[in-house]
Order: sequence, then structure tokens, then C-alpha cells
Amino acid sequence: MTPELLGFQITHRAMRGDVRRLADLATELAEGRQSADPARATAIAGFIAALCKGIHHHHTMEDQVLWPVIERAAGAEVDLRDLSDDHSELDPLLAEINGQATAFAAGRDASALVTSLTRLADMLDEHIEEEERLLFPIIRKYVSVADWKRVEDAVRKGGDVRVDLPRIEQYARPEELARLRKMAGPVLALLLSLLRGGHRRRQRLIFGPLAEV
Repeated sequence: MTPELLGFQITHRAMRGDVRRLADLATELAEGRQSADPARATAIAGFIAALCKGIHHHHTMEDQVLWPVIERAAGAEVDLRDLSDDHSELDPLLAEINGQATAFAAGRDASALVTSLTRLADMLDEHIEEEERLLFPIIRKYVSVADWKRVEDAVRKGGDVRVDLPRIEQYARPEELARLRKMAGPVLALLLSLLRGGHRRRQRLIFGPLAEV
């Protein structure tokens, strides 16, 4: 058996998708093509804060848990320095975005968010594509299923099921969602049905016309 990487793939896709949509939303807000009353501005800022927290947790778990697992398993077959350098550049940008989101909720315009969110979206696109290209074949070849489960468990501990599960349904392709349901059993379908309505309402409030992926 080889590690099942589908969960990581969908998480990566969701991070990239949400940041890019936020960059597009900030552009529309800054250009006056959408508007945000205080309630919507607060919801947007809260979503940005939660997303930044999730991105920080994900790359921290890669640094602290996944990288040591890969290095022990693959040894000289892998060089993680460039990917780790990318991670070190993320945290200052995430902090900057959090500050700009707070200012936006307090009444500032969205122009600063446009630049920072677009930069973050571009960074994530490049970094994740490189990470999956380099590391996924190595993980499948060298990492045991038990070690991979430890990685997934560590990542999952810092998540929020109310946010993470609806995003999986939102970003998974139909055939991927079918695989996940087969692996997880009926509990997944039940949780998705319970969380779906609230997630869609939040998406409509935050993204407006951009709510659909």
C-alpha cells in the first residue's frame, strides 16, 4: 500500500482557490464593482484571518512533521531547502494580510489587500505546484502508510471541521468526493449535509457574485 494523498491535494487546491478568489474579491471591492457594509466587511476579514491561520498551520506541520518523515524515509533523494525557504517567506505576508483585513473591517478600502492577496495567491500557486511535483512521487515511493497517517493526523488537529469539511466538498471533483466518501463511510456524508447550508450562506455573504467556484 502507498499513502493516499488525495486529502492533501484537495487542501492545497482549496487554499489556492480561496486566496485567488479573495484577491479577485478585493479587486472588485477596490474598484467599486462590489460594496461591503460593516457586517460583510467583518465577515470578509474573519474569513481572511481563518484562511491565513490555516495556511500557517499547514506549512508549519509540513516543516515540523512532514519534512522529518520524508528525510528519514528518502534520505539523499530529497532536498527540502527551497520549499522551506518558501515557507519562511509566507508568515510575514500572512501577518501583513491579517493587519490589512482588520483595517478593512474598520473602514479602510481594499486596495492594500489587492496587492498582498494577489502576491500570496501567486506564491501559493508556484510553491504548491513545485511541492506536489517534487514530493508526491517521493512520498508514494518511500513513506509508509503509518507515517503518512501521523502527518495527516497532525495536520487535522489544527483544523476546524466546520470550515474544512465544506471546503473539501466545494473543491473536490465528483470522482474525488466519491473516493473520500468510500474511505470515510456514511459519517462524512452526514457531516457534509449538516454543514453545507451554513457554509453556502457564509460564501454568499463574503463573495457575493464570486461565491461559486
